[in-house]
Amino acid sequence: MSSASSVPPVPLPASAVSVVGIGADGWAGLPDTARSALLDAEVLIGGERQLGLLPPVCTGRRVAWPSPLRPAVRGLLAAHAGSRIAVLASGDPMFYGIGRALTEELGAGVPRVLPHPSSVSYACARLGWPVEDTETVTLVGRPTARLAAALHDGRRLLVLSADADTPAAVAALLREHGFGPSRMRVLEQLGGTAEDCLDGTADTWAHPSGDPLNVIAVDCLATPDTLRVGAVPGLPDEAYEHDGQLTKRHVRAATLGVLAPAPGELLWDIGGGSGSIAVEWLRTHSSCRAVTVERDPERARRIARNADRLGVPALRVVTGRAPEALAGLPVPDAVFIGGGLTVPGLLDACWDALPAGGRLVANTVTMESEALLADRYRSLGGDLVRLSVAHAVPVGGFTGWRQAMPVTQWSVRKALSTPSGDN
Repeated sequence: MSSASSVPPVPLPASAVSVVGIGADGWAGLPDTARSALLDAEVLIGGERQLGLLPPVCTGRRVAWPSPLRPAVRGLLAAHAGSRIAVLASGDPMFYGIGRALTEELGAGVPRVLPHPSSVSYACARLGWPVEDTETVTLVGRPTARLAAALHDGRRLLVLSADADTPAAVAALLREHGFGPSRMRVLEQLGGTAEDCLDGTADTWAHPSGDPLNVIAVDCLATPDTLRVGAVPGLPDEAYEHDGQLTKRHVRAATLGVLAPAPGELLWDIGGGSGSIAVEWLRTHSSCRAVTVERDPERARRIARNADRLGVPALRVVTGRAPEALAGLPVPDAVFIGGGLTVPGLLDACWDALPAGGRLVANTVTMESEALLADRYRSLGGDLVRLSVAHAVPVGGFTGWRQAMPVTQWSVRKALSTPSGDN
């Protein structure tokens, strides 16, 4: 959430700010309403490239966005309060564009938004791809690793590039994840007179860096031996780097089912181990958030590597011992405790941190922790279950079952009338 949500909007009249989408075709591609807004503006705000697309007939004072852009929005608007302002945006301002920041600052419906076809619309038109069937991943201001979560054999992706070097970085990531045969097309200057398309595969990508204004189309194709990483919780254990501290696949799937992640929600993963619960929570939806707390520094570094490899680099890893390391963390929607249940004060601290309606899930394999969970089940209710998994293994010339350690799981939802702590 933007910090703008905690401060009052900039006091500007609704008619004072127009947000004008502009494409690579510049002034020639703008409709009359957009041209009128730019001609009428006393102040023109945009990137250097966008401002350079305007003809001299646009006489407003030209102000280029500083870097970083987002923290400067409020100050620039306030500095020009009382003037008619036109803000330039690439394509559709409300699609990964400046329109979101301006709406957060000024309030919904205050800026007049005049969209232009987005680069995604142009790209799908050129490729013959239905927009509704095409997943878009933006790497503008975001790590390349987040693309990994969208890689599925046969899937079509559009990647919004950060700069001219993004195609090479995407090709390298595809190769690293077993998607080297994937076809890549880099669509440059879409809608402009210099429009171009570079074609190839990730395995053989050798094109030099081209135009920074580009979109990458990827036809995902995995090699036959690539580990299959699905779209639902319960990824193969082999997907994770770990030292044995890993919630195993079947228990992990059951645990995520009880945690029930929903878009925008925040998870605390206590005793992260390999980070698998937090990683798969984040993979359920791009807006989900998670913090994992792990006291061992090497495991904390391993969690970060797993998050990058599985496409959720936004996972926040806190190295420290709970409950002390929980101080100052944002309020969670759900808490998972995978280790440290017998640490004094940990369970109480997690329960007290949850708001009404929040969920807590705790797993254990020890009798001591099981006794603690049974006690809380008696006082707070919820569900107490035992999860048992057995795998078929060779027994001489035959096949038998090898039982994994059973996992006791307590899950509970905090109601408005539920007391905290031991009460």
